[in-house]
Amino acid sequence: MKICMATNTYLPHVGGVARSVNQFTEDLRSLGHEVLVLAPHFEGDWVEERAGVLRLPAIQNFNGSDFSVHIPLPFLIENEIDYFSPDIVHSHHPFLLGNTALRIARKKNLPLVFTHHTLYEQYTHYVPLDSDALRKFVISLATLYANFCNRVIAPSQSIARLIQSRGVQRPVKEIPTGVDIDFFAGGSKTRFRKEHRLPEKGLIIGHLGRLAPEKNLNFLCRAVITYLRRNSNAFFLVVGEGPGQESISRLSEESGVFDRVLLVGKKTGQELCDAYQAMDLFVFASKSETQGMVLTEAMAAGKPVIALDASGTREVVTDNHNGRLLSGDASPEAFAEAIAEFAEDARKAKHWQDNALQTATLFSRRSSARKLEALYKEILDEQLRSTKGRHAEVTPLNALIARIKTEWDILSQKTEAAADAFQTEKKSKG
Repeated sequence: MKICMATNTYLPHVGGVARSVNQFTEDLRSLGHEVLVLAPHFEGDWVEERAGVLRLPAIQNFNGSDFSVHIPLPFLIENEIDYFSPDIVHSHHPFLLGNTALRIARKKNLPLVFTHHTLYEQYTHYVPLDSDALRKFVISLATLYANFCNRVIAPSQSIARLIQSRGVQRPVKEIPTGVDIDFFAGGSKTRFRKEHRLPEKGLIIGHLGRLAPEKNLNFLCRAVITYLRRNSNAFFLVVGEGPGQESISRLSEESGVFDRVLLVGKKTGQELCDAYQAMDLFVFASKSETQGMVLTEAMAAGKPVIALDASGTREVVTDNHNGRLLSGDASPEAFAEAIAEFAEDARKAKHWQDNALQTATLFSRRSSARKLEALYKEILDEQLRSTKGRHAEVTPLNALIARIKTEWDILSQKTEAAADAFQTEKKSKG
């Protein structure tokens, strides 16, 4: 198969969607398929550009975020798509390059798959005039877009149920992004702790991910600081980059534990594995996830997780089995108490560690890639059966009509979403 992936975030951007797209791309290629990734250009230390990636001009660091927003230049894409000649198009966003994916699929009469990676309403703070109406708008936009597609992929059961409750009528398939168990089990605790001057026998509480407002980092930092004040031999290791770095530093300095909060920046490859291995416990407070990729990675490294109950998290963390899954409205003090529970009960800690490793095996990369491959084949078989015996001539007029209809559908999608949001805002003010 030839698969065209369209994504608004890709390497070297650090984030769940970028990593998911890259991982599935690698795994599908290893299964013998060809993949072309359409992605915006990102600034960064990414030296090696990989074959099969078409980079598009983009506005960098949109509205103070670490995202790039691509500049629509259709003529740059069309020749590459014609040359690649995909069998199926897979969109990873409902806007920007998601619209490009829809146009490609309609123009070439190809199936379109959409992965609902993100709870988009949790990210509207990156856009001017953030409001309840804007959040309603992006929910409606994603729902309407999903209903243009042949299939919708949800990274977790929670998200599958949520988007169906919001009005997604297309068939939804749950396919999580897999974890490379052997890779994350292969890090060196000693090497990382020595390099970063962490005590070999100290308790290292770890967090890894993009340090952004939607990750609920202030809550997490307050909870861990509460525990650090209780245990002078405990440290907080934070791996990642983003605008949240400043608030973590400020809170730890104000609380007098700055010397035991270590921000080491973004890590990849072997350093990433070593970072996970250096931790004793992984902590997570985000409520904006569709799938907790870092949770399965931490568990593949044998680390139990303490987290707040939320979509994407509850599919991985089972309370008192592989860590603690606290109520979504738990206090920082309750979170700190759960950390103490791990630190002060060696038998319970060992039980959680063993079960964490067992949980990770349920999310293997190969299994997820095979599920995606099977879904593609199912869709292509359906298309073949539905078009059997029908050979409509593709004339310039037919192509023009199809293109006009696509642009009308995209415009209608945005208009309907905006109208829905406006009505919601009007009712709330009335």
